Amino acid sequence: MPACDFTRRDLLRWTALAAAAGPLALASPARAAEADRGRPGDVLPVNLELVTLAEDHAVITWYTGLPGTDDGLGRMQPAPADGEIIYGTHPSRLNRVARGISSNTAYHYVELTGLEPGQTYYYQARSRGRAASPTPFTLISGNAVGTSPYGLDTEVGPFSFTTPQPPPGKYLFSIVLCNDLHMGETQAGLVGGQPQYIGITQELGLPPYPEVMLQALVEDVRRHKPSYLLAAGDISAEAVPSDLSRAGQLLDGFGDYGTDYFVTRGNHDRAHTGDPYSTCRVGQWQGNDCFHDGFFSRNKLTYFSRDLSGLHVIGLDTYDKPGNGGDAGALSADQLAWFRADLAKHAEQPTLVFGHHPLVMQDSAFPITAGSSLQADQATTILNDYAKTPGVFLHHAGHTHRNKRTVSPIAPNVTQMEVAAVKEYPGGYSLLRLYTGGYALNFYKSRSELARRWSERSRQEIMGYWPQFALGASVADRNMMAKHDLSHLKRPNNHPEHP
Repeated sequence: MPACDFTRRDLLRWTALAAAAGPLALASPARAAEADRGRPGDVLPVNLELVTLAEDHAVITWYTGLPGTDDGLGRMQPAPADGEIIYGTHPSRLNRVARGISSNTAYHYVELTGLEPGQTYYYQARSRGRAASPTPFTLISGNAVGTSPYGLDTEVGPFSFTTPQPPPGKYLFSIVLCNDLHMGETQAGLVGGQPQYIGITQELGLPPYPEVMLQALVEDVRRHKPSYLLAAGDISAEAVPSDLSRAGQLLDGFGDYGTDYFVTRGNHDRAHTGDPYSTCRVGQWQGNDCFHDGFFSRNKLTYFSRDLSGLHVIGLDTYDKPGNGGDAGALSADQLAWFRADLAKHAEQPTLVFGHHPLVMQDSAFPITAGSSLQADQATTILNDYAKTPGVFLHHAGHTHRNKRTVSPIAPNVTQMEVAAVKEYPGGYSLLRLYTGGYALNFYKSRSELARRWSERSRQEIMGYWPQFALGASVADRNMMAKHDLSHLKRPNNHPEHP
């Protein structure tokens, strides 16, 4: 949920805005399109999204359902069908074809490969000969399907995107950025205790969705051959020891903790009280701290810095404080002093910072509350320090469960990247690719059939409006390239030359 602290008062304010927003019916976002374009028994392709856009490839997804049906969540019942994308460099010559990773599915995932950097392409997605319509944006100004508005007035395209240039220089290595695993959670989308806004649960007979999504991620990222993985908090739903242990077991499929992958604490991982936590160490601020036991048992501190192949990585504990998890994140006075000193000590070294709460939160379709980000005075202090630390180029955060790129005028050379949750729609991770002259960030949805199935089901959170918050208002909120001097980084041992 938005910052995990979306309250009843916030919801009432937002619902009033949504009701006034226009054509998207509250009960079912796809209903208008179904009525216009479908007949009972037809297969209707909807929810088209350009998810990933890199210099040489793109990933496009959509859903096929049966018009006139309802799965109980306000969504068409799934209808397996074929899926293909026809595309080309001119809208009247779509002379190339790409097909999905599954040949007969309701959850379509097609990757276009061999694209040319800086080239404009036009495309149309089809199932059973019918063109797919984009995910509708009614609460926000945005574009789910392209880097230009081309084709949006037709609803079925063709749509258009222009591939970026690759980062300058020689490829070095890549890092997976992810967050909000919520291991142990059983309902997604619960809002302020309001029963009329139902939580989305996993389908009967299928594995728990946090496990489905994390396992798919770990299996998926292997194709990129990344060197490291950073998980920025909310590893668990409520810091139950067995859930923390299960998250660790699945992450171990990537590599060794503390060498290949690293985690930080989120507000859901805070110290708790009660019998499930009684065997864990006494928390510094409250209750019993099972997260500390699970991931930092050999260390006194829950924050750290490491040098990874020449890259300075700083992991922050952004809930280093007492609280119930719904308030603003904060660093303890000791941690903030350590962080500032560490930045100053490595001022010129290429540096990546990751932690659960974003420094700031902007441009949300939903209400922005104090709990949406880090404590304001600390965020200002950190941004001022970033302005004096030329090596810092990226701050990765989770917590908001959305894809959003922010650049502050205080520290314009630092990209602040919020990455969508692993555990629900759009369900995936960002890949950071480092080159000697810059870097690229690209978001990927997890690809397994079960992951795509849950992701599409969980997009119905917040009465189906969830994609307008979580996907990212523009392609640039989930895919970007920037120049930065990274020439002093080293390629890890036994790492391939290309991602």
